[in-house]
Amino acid sequence: MKSIHRVQHLISIMLLLFLGIFGFLIYKLQKEAGFYISNASSISLGYVYDRNGDILFDQNANTQVYGSDYFLDIGNLIGDDSHQMNNTLVAQNIGALANFSFMLGEQENGQSAIYCTLDHKVNQKVYQAFGSKNGCAVAYNYLTGEIYVCFSKPSVNILNHYADLDTLEDGSLLCKVFYPTVPGSTQKIATSIAALESFGYDNLMQKNFNCTGIYTNLSNTDIKCHRLAGHGEQNIIQAFANSCNPYFAQLVEDRELPLEDIQTIYEKMGFYINQQGSQKYLDINGLTAFTASTTLTNKTDFNTQWGCMGQGETLVSPLQLMLWQSAIATQSGKTTMPYFINYITKVNGAITSQAQISYSSQMFSEITATHMHEIMLDNGTKNYIDLLPGYDVGVKSGTAQVENGDKENSLLVGFVDDINFPIAFCVEIDDRVAGEVSTSDITKVLLQKLHEALISE
Repeated sequence: MKSIHRVQHLISIMLLLFLGIFGFLIYKLQKEAGFYISNASSISLGYVYDRNGDILFDQNANTQVYGSDYFLDIGNLIGDDSHQMNNTLVAQNIGALANFSFMLGEQENGQSAIYCTLDHKVNQKVYQAFGSKNGCAVAYNYLTGEIYVCFSKPSVNILNHYADLDTLEDGSLLCKVFYPTVPGSTQKIATSIAALESFGYDNLMQKNFNCTGIYTNLSNTDIKCHRLAGHGEQNIIQAFANSCNPYFAQLVEDRELPLEDIQTIYEKMGFYINQQGSQKYLDINGLTAFTASTTLTNKTDFNTQWGCMGQGETLVSPLQLMLWQSAIATQSGKTTMPYFINYITKVNGAITSQAQISYSSQMFSEITATHMHEIMLDNGTKNYIDLLPGYDVGVKSGTAQVENGDKENSLLVGFVDDINFPIAFCVEIDDRVAGEVSTSDITKVLLQKLHEALISE
């Protein structure tokens, strides 16, 4: 009798296990069938729309309907269904676009769609402002996380259907906003934050160092200033605005600033240091953004000092440079996390995946954020009031030596100090040459066009 009960008990367990597995498979089919179906060549895909209803992706797009360059600014960001690019919004969310229901099959008039935060018209205007230069730009609402502007140039014109694949410029198939670049002096933001956290504002303000144009550090290596005549004696506010390398070299090697303090703050800000542990990545609606990395081994060493000034082995993505501005602009020490997708509609039109505001962990203290806010605003007021008229901005520029110093990229990062226009941004120009379009020229267009678009809403 006992053996019969054991058999019955075993059969019950196996039946429950079978039903559990069966139920899980049904759930997986319902949830993921769209992805697999959408990769079939014949499936109907829905649209991707910008914040104003302009179409950013149309499976059947052609030049007769949209014009030859309509998708050029977003080619390597939004992408298409050709499987030529992986790190794009369409490629990473293609299952959400499938006009397919597990219960009803393909729906010819399905309403599957992705509604984005991007403003396509503004994006196009800023893209055009680069003229013949390559580079990238990104801007978002630092209170909500909505990305309004994002592109990388050169890009790919998806309406050419990759007929010109062999002649595309290097980098055309990826959006450089998400990939590491040499940050130049924009890295001095992170180094200033580390110093504020370690010293405190009052003590840091007492750290005055002299710049004669060249500083020979404790390892007997010269650190040159961009102003060979020197800046004289400076405090942190003056040195930040002047982007003075000798000041920051002396600050880094100051005996009261432990290297561990710099490393700790860098790590909290998302740096992967000395290749220790596992490098992390930011996920933005499926898109992968690489986090910052650097090598800091000896604070009297040239490479460590140079790294703290955004050269050497320091690499940061334009996206991450922009995100730090959020933590400063809000004076919270936390980043408002970015997103592209506002919401998604299913094949029956029901809204799903509604975006929500979220934040990073505490990167640095609120008091440090407040003082960094003041330092950046001081730079904006004194040096950018004519370049970016009409806005109270906190900014930091940077010149990044690349290709063994043969070329220089130009960067500008910052925020608008206005609760009604809470914009953080990063603009980068490849191979910047004096006399050509500047990062402030492009940022001026970005802010003007974005302000016009948002105010009209």
